[in-house]
Amino acid sequence: MPAPSPSAPPHLPVARQPIWTTSGRLHGHEYLYRSPTGLPVGVDRWSAPLQDGATTAVLTALFHDGPPPGDALAFVNVTRSFLVRDLPLPPSAGRLVIEVVESVEAGPDVLDGLLRLRDAGYRIALDDFVASRDQLAMLRYADYVKIDCRDLETGGDELVRVARAFGARLVAERVSSSARRTRCVELGFGLLQGDALGRAVTLTL
Repeated sequence: MPAPSPSAPPHLPVARQPIWTTSGRLHGHEYLYRSPTGLPVGVDRWSAPLQDGATTAVLTALFHDGPPPGDALAFVNVTRSFLVRDLPLPPSAGRLVIEVVESVEAGPDVLDGLLRLRDAGYRIALDDFVASRDQLAMLRYADYVKIDCRDLETGGDELVRVARAFGARLVAERVSSSARRTRCVELGFGLLQGDALGRAVTLTL
């Protein structure tokens, strides 16, 4: 599939999935790239340049006319290029949560970028946290750590303990059943995301 064009018009389909507090209050939405026909396309398996294009397309659709309405936070998967200033981020630091994808390596330029972005008011999330070496190096900069419920089956309490070492808020992803919701609450997750709480809905912004 060709890379999404950085100059593509803003009115493109994206998917939006809610992120809730354990008390049922809306905290934010994760916005995800979709094909021009509105279908998921497995962006995480694309090359780095293609992923850059997908991130650009989502940010363009979402922030082309200022931040989306309301006060919920916007979580967007962001590649290395946006952390080191090779590609620009929208000036919406108060609403945008930068989800660092798991393929990003924690080189000095990336760590400097995370510090700079936090100082500028952006919030940082580590996506699909499994306590890899690179994720551990970035952990101190994270406001949020997102853990896939499937990884809790092997990592369990220890993965959660490591994730909260620097005080980040924990987000459980892929909460697909009431049993998984209960388990995540027991483990101390404060935020929940998954089909059991609200599916990703494709819309055109």
